[in-house]
Amino acid sequence: MNIAILGGTGKEGAGLATRWALVGHSIIIGSRDAERAKNKAAELREQTQKVPIMGESNAEAARLGTVIVIALPAQGLAATLPEVRDGCRGKVVISTVVSLTFGGPRLFTPPAAGSSAEEVQALLPEAKVVAAFHHIAAHELAEAERDIECDLLMCGADVEAKAVVAELGTSMGLRVIDAGPLTNASPVEGITALLATINRRYKLKNSGIKITGLPS
Repeated sequence: MNIAILGGTGKEGAGLATRWALVGHSIIIGSRDAERAKNKAAELREQTQKVPIMGESNAEAARLGTVIVIALPAQGLAATLPEVRDGCRGKVVISTVVSLTFGGPRLFTPPAAGSSAEEVQALLPEAKVVAAFHHIAAHELAEAERDIECDLLMCGADVEAKAVVAELGTSMGLRVIDAGPLTNASPVEGITALLATINRRYKLKNSGIKITGLPS
């Protein structure tokens, strides 16, 4: 697949790019600063020894990608997504965004829309938004020589879009679990805050979640 990762210069976006490039997907790193995106793409090409990784502005990355991944900070969605709306129209858009507030009384602070994924859908109404990949830590993604020991939960309304996300998850060795409609994205996003707290309390880097009772 041709995957555009908006916010791909960050740790989460770069980790996803690395995993997908290594299994044969083409990657477009997006950033507000096109030059920064090109530099990150060059770094990832060197790291993975895979040629089809390029860098562009967020708007150009969205235009070129067949699947769009939103790996932006939650507070930047309203400022960034309107400029990529045309490029995302009719496409599968994967939201990995989690709204976290460090240093306050509550770590997970979802927006008024209910979840960051629902905010993405409101800002990109013609896109097919699926919430996924939030709870897989950038640290886990970056260590591409290791298997990721957790399930992938996804939420969304469009059956075909979910099938695309399932294919991308399976390609990096994950068991993919359909967790229902996009309105279920808030608790799925909240798992990230829960795992971050567990990691901190038990001095871990890679706590994960698995769903029991399902066939393997």
